Amino acid sequence: MEETTLTMPLVLDLFGVFFFGLSGALLAARRGFDIIGSLLLAGLTGIGGGIIRDVILGQVPTAFNDPFYFVPPALAALLVFLVAPGVQRLMRPVLLFDAAGLALFCITGTIKALEAGMNPVASALLGVTSAVGGGLLRDVVANKTPELFNPRDIYAIPAILGAGLIAWFWELGLTSGGWQLSVAIVVFLLRILALTFHWRVPKAVGPWHRDVRLH
Repeated sequence: MEETTLTMPLVLDLFGVFFFGLSGALLAARRGFDIIGSLLLAGLTGIGGGIIRDVILGQVPTAFNDPFYFVPPALAALLVFLVAPGVQRLMRPVLLFDAAGLALFCITGTIKALEAGMNPVASALLGVTSAVGGGLLRDVVANKTPELFNPRDIYAIPAILGAGLIAWFWELGLTSGGWQLSVAIVVFLLRILALTFHWRVPKAVGPWHRDVRLH
């Protein structure tokens, strides 16, 4: 096992794991899962996107190479177990923590792809995949319609924007932690604004086809 050196991408990655883990544990509480189910859903949500990213890059998943990655989901599940309020009021925190995880993972996924030598466009796409992967796995396992496919919401667009900005900044030589954190904040705020004002994107079929039944 390699020695872990704290860098800005690693710090953002671990916070992303924690926030995604919280969203998974809160959803488990809302669904009435037991503590083991909460721990498993928190872990799947927290490290799922990173595992998808690393497999695509042809690398041993970071979570398997550094067991420290399993600590944030465990802490998230424990925190929910100890202090979570009534589950009927948990949906908003799920979305807030999911937004934080989305913002951080689109940054770290893009940076890791760029460091592996991928071109900026491919790196941004992998960053988006890393950002939405954990939430997608969480919702599928919890038998919930994934936020990614919610027609009354935008989910991937903030991640696309954040990943694209990071890839662009990388090409300009702007690779400091301050830039990375700033982009993460922009993505988070955009996601929160979308939730607050119910922003949405056009459906797969234009409104002029609403009378047509597609099979």
